[in-house]
Amino acid sequence: MIFATGMLSLVTDRDVIDTPGLGPVPGPLAVGVSAGAFALSLRPALRVDRPAYSTAVGVALAAALAHLAGLWLLAVVFGADLGRAVAAAAGAATSWTSAAFAGCAAVAAWAAIAVRRTAARPPRWPWEDDPEE
Repeated sequence: MIFATGMLSLVTDRDVIDTPGLGPVPGPLAVGVSAGAFALSLRPALRVDRPAYSTAVGVALAAALAHLAGLWLLAVVFGADLGRAVAAAAGAATSWTSAAFAGCAAVAAWAAIAVRRTAARPPRWPWEDDPEE
């Protein structure tokens, strides 16, 4: 996510959050809120034996929406007025930022589901096998 937003910011020559007077704290903390929502929404899917790949869509939406909600709430908590908070969330929602969050979350969720479905195990050296088994 950090790489995607950084590269898109570099390529488009736009700030990730382009709201003057917002301050440096709400943006990074909103990324943390998004990561938390990603983990919490993916966890139930990974508890079943063969999770559906379509679960990645819901996880991606949860991560993107949590970023917007977290950005708005954290902007208010850290002293921005309601107008700036709404402008920050609306700017993120209507720019590439939300698409980047949803895309990264979808790819990561799909990969996690793929690993769970294949029941992948870590690689082992031959001498690590227990001779008693």
